[in-house]
Amino acid sequence: MERTLVIIKPDAVQRGLIGEIVARFERRGLRIVALKLIHIDEALARRHYAVHEGKSFYEPLVHYITSSPVAVMVLEGNKAIEIVRRTMGATNPVEAAPGTIRADFGLEIGRNLVHGSDGAETAAFEIPLFFTEAEILAYGRDTDRWIFEK
Repeated sequence: MERTLVIIKPDAVQRGLIGEIVARFERRGLRIVALKLIHIDEALARRHYAVHEGKSFYEPLVHYITSSPVAVMVLEGNKAIEIVRRTMGATNPVEAAPGTIRADFGLEIGRNLVHGSDGAETAAFEIPLFFTEAEILAYGRDTDRWIFEK
């Protein structure tokens, strides 16, 4: 099973979309193995977005992600990273496919509602920034046999 990090960003939290976004991932069959509401401080934001340091959008991104609480979660499932990325839609909501989170709820790239790890290495880096191993639960669901072919 693959794991990925998802951040429900400040714009989604402020708009009351946490439940809708979580539900979309659950309906896809992904299992939530960690979930919490936090306020990201500047140091954590800078570590998380370090790959973008020096780019024109870096400072505004740090300011934005620290401006309000976010919901962070670890999702697990077969091809979890790819499923999350497709469910979120393109980074720019204008270019996102209809039916994706970003297309359905977003208008601007700087307010695109969700973050998801873009690969296995990224997920391995990002998950420990937000969760300890003790906070990530391993469990099965009876419905898993109806979702995953194994």
